[in-house]
Amino acid sequence: MQFIIEHLSKRFDKKEVLKDISFTFDSGKIYGLLGRNGAGKTTLFNCVNRDIKVDGGSFLLDEAGQKREVKAEDIGYVLSTPTVPEFLTGREFLKFFIEINEKSIGERREIDEYFEMMNIAPEDRDRLLKDYSHGMKNKMQMLINIIAQPNLLLLDEPLTSLDVVVAEEMKQLLRKLKQGRIIIFSTHIMELALDLCDEIVILNHGTLEVVDKANLDNQDFKDKIIAALKEEDHV
Repeated sequence: MQFIIEHLSKRFDKKEVLKDISFTFDSGKIYGLLGRNGAGKTTLFNCVNRDIKVDGGSFLLDEAGQKREVKAEDIGYVLSTPTVPEFLTGREFLKFFIEINEKSIGERREIDEYFEMMNIAPEDRDRLLKDYSHGMKNKMQMLINIIAQPNLLLLDEPLTSLDVVVAEEMKQLLRKLKQGRIIIFSTHIMELALDLCDEIVILNHGTLEVVDKANLDNQDFKDKIIAALKEEDHV
């Protein structure tokens, strides 16, 4: 399976943020979308997720040579700031999500099995989500995407504000999840991208550019990439 972006463009007033982007992502890989804060990474994700209207372009999935438009159910989107219904408990939230998506969810597990996957302690499962920490809310946001099993998973700086232990748990989970789907992981931290991702893509001056990870081990090359990213205007 491949996720194909064709001629994507987006501008805000006179500022052209995304400039005729065409790019192909392969399943079974985690792609690191690298760019400084304000480079347009979230704008790109919001275009793919149809949260904002594009000025031009299309999004396709190629499954065994058959191309079709990307549908809403193909996409999972994990935001840097978790958004969960804080008036529900963790268990109520998972039960509600499973019930409203029962027709599209494939193999289902017991709710406590899902909690165990994310190392959420038994005493936390029936607490209100408003009392969850940032990291726990992030885990819940990730968990509903695991349950939904989307073809394309967009991760917008999901590890930036997590503590070291939770961040490492999430990285291990993502490595297990990548088989059979496309994961695009947005970050402005080069070291994180190198540690987690199979491929590195830089969003620079509104275009996407593949970077050979082998070159990123070279300090001179790193310095050139950092210099290029520093030239970006904030979006």
